[in-house]
Amino acid sequence: MIALRLLSACTVGPDYQRPDAPVPAQYKEAGWKVGEPLDAIDRGAWWSVYKDPLLGRSGFTSSQFSTSASASWVPDLWGKIRRTVEGDVASAQASAGDLASARLSAQGTLASDYLQLRMSDELKRLFDAAASYYAESLRITRNQYRSGTADQSAVSQAEAQLESTQSQAIAVGVTRAQLEHAIAVLIGKPPAEFSIAPTEAKIAVPVIPAEMPSALLERRPDIAASERQMAAANAQIGVAVAAFYPNITLSGDSGTSALTLNRLLATTSRFWSFGSSLVQTVFDAGARSAQVEQARAVFDQDVANYRQTVLTAFQQVEDQLAALRILAEQAEVQDKAVAAAFEAARILNNQYLAGTVAFTSVIVADQTALANAETAVNIRQSRLVASAALIQALGGGWDTTQLPSRDRIEENAPLNFSPFPPAEQVRTQ
Repeated sequence: MIALRLLSACTVGPDYQRPDAPVPAQYKEAGWKVGEPLDAIDRGAWWSVYKDPLLGRSGFTSSQFSTSASASWVPDLWGKIRRTVEGDVASAQASAGDLASARLSAQGTLASDYLQLRMSDELKRLFDAAASYYAESLRITRNQYRSGTADQSAVSQAEAQLESTQSQAIAVGVTRAQLEHAIAVLIGKPPAEFSIAPTEAKIAVPVIPAEMPSALLERRPDIAASERQMAAANAQIGVAVAAFYPNITLSGDSGTSALTLNRLLATTSRFWSFGSSLVQTVFDAGARSAQVEQARAVFDQDVANYRQTVLTAFQQVEDQLAALRILAEQAEVQDKAVAAAFEAARILNNQYLAGTVAFTSVIVADQTALANAETAVNIRQSRLVASAALIQALGGGWDTTQLPSRDRIEENAPLNFSPFPPAEQVRTQ
């Protein structure tokens, strides 16, 4: 029995160690440490299944009465069962990571759609304000025409300017409606049963702390899922290697036997037996070796996928950090362009009213000012969408502690996920 205990402590196959991945010391646009995906999990007990005891049968051909019980046990000498459980737990954790990643992706899409919808509201307000201004300009131009200080072409130009701007305001409604429909679907409602009222509120661009690059390994559910998949693949190597070793089955029987029913439970009627069997495949034409090589190849593939997932994660973070930095610089310059364009339009409008310039100059200046203002709104939209994408790229507040433990997996308990970082981690400017 001591020998069996020593053998049962053996677990063939490589013990899992997370492979390294290319992690920068800091982000280019703004240390690697090992994450903790709950590897240290207890191994559950394994026991055999007992058959129900059989009571003796009575009949006209036999007067023998007996009771018996039997049991068999296959000790996990080479760790095949332990490796299987290890792999199953890691696979379940990988699935939980995949679920969190899918949920994060959907939430990122929802946030992006909502921000774009609100920027559509802002863009429509811009066109409506411009149309109101152009309507007043048309009224003045018509008065000048009636007084003989302006010709019909000026009136026509003013009308075209107003109607063109009104058309732009109407066209924004197409994009807004489509975004509203997309949001409805994302939250599981038919578009006909969902609507978002316009608002006058202006959404500020948030500042999101990026933390250290090393933290990304613990924040991204897709990285955690990929890492857990490696652990599952590593365990399968041990399962494949265990096939080279023999399976030992221990069995036992006990019971009582007597010729008469009243002696069935007597001590002298008891019997027991104990035995064992050993089974090993002698020749398999290389099948087991091929299975081991296949398991190793799958593990190597998962390692490559893991490293690529890490690289892609850093790329996504760097992309959004760069976008936010560059767009902030562009927004600063564009705001100056907007101010200058509106000032030029104001001056030319006064000159037109004074009769020193043609109305065509006013039209061109107004169109330039409106186009610059529209560009500024689009830049703000890009900044807001990039901020949402950065939150998603950083994991949305998720971390590896939210992976289910083995106990939770065995209990089939529901999983909880936090979609976005706590409020104190996001501030506006």
